Amino acid sequence: MNHALARAVSISGHPMVVLPLAALALTLARGQYLIALWMALGFAAFAGIVMAYSGWQVRRGRWSHVDASDRRERRSLNRFLLVALLVSTALAFWLGPSAELTLGLALSAAMVAVAMLTSRWCKLSLHMAFAVFAAFLLLVNAPWWAGLAGLCFAAAVAWSRLALQRHVPRDLIAGALIGALAGIAFAMSVGAGTG
Repeated sequence: MNHALARAVSISGHPMVVLPLAALALTLARGQYLIALWMALGFAAFAGIVMAYSGWQVRRGRWSHVDASDRRERRSLNRFLLVALLVSTALAFWLGPSAELTLGLALSAAMVAVAMLTSRWCKLSLHMAFAVFAAFLLLVNAPWWAGLAGLCFAAAVAWSRLALQRHVPRDLIAGALIGALAGIAFAMSVGAGTG
């Protein structure tokens, strides 16, 4: 039972789920329905591309599973994610639906880059980084209870990653720290743009 629950929480806290849902919730709460639609389509396309890449790596025999848990698999996935996020950032900037979306994508790319740069010392949890980043988005832009719910969910994600033995506490702390820094950078940038 605990393993099944941990797996469900881990899947729900996947970076391609948790951050897009937070961004969409905030956009919908602002009544920006057309932007939300384009964001949802973009997030779905991004997830589809990443899933296709992961499946292709498994079919080629380069990865044992789409989870990319092996160090070599993770390095390959992170390189792909970094390029995909940088291209997405450029597209969001060029198409201009929202400066906040562009900033969120750029910070997401930065978190993946930090995970790559620190991989020799730590298997930084991107699940944790993105869950904490999403919680910070809610803390700053939504009612207090939404931010608190986001932080509680991030704690549940940390538990799930430990229960599934995907990470050790150091990896989760590093991920939470990077996610918090991205959230603070987002809040400061958005605050500076409105002030």
